[in-house]
Amino acid sequence: MRILLLAALVMTVPHVVQAATPASIEVDGGTLVLNGSGSRTKYLMQMYMGGLYLQKPSRDAAGIIAADAPMAIRLEITSAFVTQEKLVESLREGFHNATGGNVAPIAQEIEQFRQCFAQPITKGDVFELVYLPARGVTVVKNGKPVGVVQGLPFKQAMFGIWLCGRPADESLRVAMLGK
Repeated sequence: MRILLLAALVMTVPHVVQAATPASIEVDGGTLVLNGSGSRTKYLMQMYMGGLYLQKPSRDAAGIIAADAPMAIRLEITSAFVTQEKLVESLREGFHNATGGNVAPIAQEIEQFRQCFAQPITKGDVFELVYLPARGVTVVKNGKPVGVVQGLPFKQAMFGIWLCGRPADESLRVAMLGK
């Protein structure tokens, strides 16, 4: 009986068409290539598509997190259930997990980052979180820069949200690492 109920529930969940993830993105005159992409799901629903972009492919999560090299994460919101408030709360939890609960050293940077998500978020919005060593993490929403957060420790924690041992979504982590 439980299996029938679960099957009925799954059949009633709206099917979401996956967003097209570009094979590469241009950043500051250079090209980053798609390392891997997948979807963030919650309660059987796709929330967003996430892609990891690097200078060259890698499956080494710890190495990617530690690297002081150009890279980016691209998020395309695929659900109307993703709101500004829910995304900010999810990021707060992600920073906590990525730092083992030690967010104090980057608390100011996390607040700057949070401010980049102060405007309403709607289905179809695309965020690019681009790290360049000399500049920091630039947050781009729908092609327009909305803020920059400096510092390698912040970058490491931010990429850790998706790639650390306690990621936002394990299947998305595996997909981003191209495994």
